[in-house]
Amino acid sequence: MNNPVGWFEIYVNDMTRAKAFYQGLLGVQLTRLESPDGDSSLEMWAFAMNQDGYGASGTLAKMPGMRPGGSGTLVYFSCADCAVEAARVAHYGGRLEQPKTSLGPYGYMALAVDTEGNRIGLHSMQ
Repeated sequence: MNNPVGWFEIYVNDMTRAKAFYQGLLGVQLTRLESPDGDSSLEMWAFAMNQDGYGASGTLAKMPGMRPGGSGTLVYFSCADCAVEAARVAHYGGRLEQPKTSLGPYGYMALAVDTEGNRIGLHSMQ
């Protein structure tokens, strides 16, 4: 049985700014994905993916008609200790909405708003 989420896209207006935020916040490098049909109005940068690992991967996406915002689906990024990433949010231009909070047996979470106005979650088991 697979997990229910197979992919996500986080919509952005300013790709350079959004890439800097996520790469700095999560300590990762994003990789450019080329549009399969050569559509130059679509720009996507992917988070690394382990096909055999737990969870889903996805991209930052800039495309006509799709706007960022904080009132839709909430994507949680897995962390070793979400307090570490939560402490980086403001440094990379985002805003921390909720610091590390216990979820009891389900670990811990923090909430932030990225540079584009998207609300994101950070989750860890410690």
